[in-house]
Amino acid sequence: MVSALVSDARTPRLDSLTSLRWWAALAVFFFHIRNVVPLPAPLGEIAGYGNFGVAFFFILSGFVLTWSWRPTIGIGTFYWRRFARIYPLHVVTLIIAIPVFYSLSPDPAQTWVKPFDVAVLVLCLLLLQGWSRDPAVLFAGNPAAWTLTAEMFFYAMHPFITRVLRLLSSRGALWTAIGVLALSLVARTVMVVDPGGWLAGLPWPILRINEFIIGMCLAWAIRLGWRPRVPVWVPVALLAAFLLGLQVLERVPRLEFVLFLATSYVSEIMTALFALLICAFAAADLAGRTRVSRLRPLVALGEWSYAFYLIHATLIYIVLGALGPQHGWAGVAWILLLLAASIVLAWALHVLVERPVERRLRSWQNGIVARRASTAAAPHPKTRESEKK
Repeated sequence: MVSALVSDARTPRLDSLTSLRWWAALAVFFFHIRNVVPLPAPLGEIAGYGNFGVAFFFILSGFVLTWSWRPTIGIGTFYWRRFARIYPLHVVTLIIAIPVFYSLSPDPAQTWVKPFDVAVLVLCLLLLQGWSRDPAVLFAGNPAAWTLTAEMFFYAMHPFITRVLRLLSSRGALWTAIGVLALSLVARTVMVVDPGGWLAGLPWPILRINEFIIGMCLAWAIRLGWRPRVPVWVPVALLAAFLLGLQVLERVPRLEFVLFLATSYVSEIMTALFALLICAFAAADLAGRTRVSRLRPLVALGEWSYAFYLIHATLIYIVLGALGPQHGWAGVAWILLLLAASIVLAWALHVLVERPVERRLRSWQNGIVARRASTAAAPHPKTRESEKK
């Protein structure tokens, strides 16, 4: 069995992937900053693709969880550790976001402020809002947190998908990743032809699990020894060329059909580029060829990126509600100020909430597991008596 080739030893740290989390979070920040600071062309158009940082997170999540997976970790322990990692910070940032996005008498001019709805907020607390396609529910509570609904679903599926991955060789895992991407292209074609069909209306956790599975497959292939012979600059250059190429296509009337194809399949193209990017950096890390991406400041920013992701939009909308859109040099100043404030607050949330609460919850659960193991290993009283006789 292929799984026998994978030891239970801890896999090496891939610090470059941690630093890449920061750049993905920064892309999402610039996607949202356009609400308070309208960016000039073509910066505004490029920043408009920053929401694909979420796709990067989904792929990376599947990759990292599979890279660090160990067969001796039980499913209950795995679920608890995911809960300890995600949920505490979600609750804190939800509490911070409620006064910003909800009011007893919302101003109609502030379209992002909604009337209190206890039922919807309970869905947000339970991370179920992402199963709705209604924007009023999907982006309820802390708007950024809808992705956590998808993540929790991915976590729930990970142990079962892993059972299939364990049967695959590195080549089989690669072909599975390619097959999932091909199915994504087919599904996208169906949605392009029939945008109002049942497939396009599926909940986002279902529609986005392909990205998570691709990340899982690639991590498994690398765990089994596959190494992509692609320098890290290649996917970076391809990603930049694609985004810049979209701007060129939008300005050349004769290439409207090419633009239509590129924008229709942009999600799948970005998924492929992100997958290549993650694999290239992971292989470079394992070969010791990455230096800049493993600089401590970048790795630290990557470690804070989850908190940054959950808090930055709340800060942006506080400024938007208080001052309205900002332009010119004032807009530049507010971009820098909001970025700095988001980083500082993300650091504080990471240090004061995310890291200590996760450690405490994991320690509590480890204690329970240890006590159960000790009880199971202890001889039964009747056995002791028989041994004495």
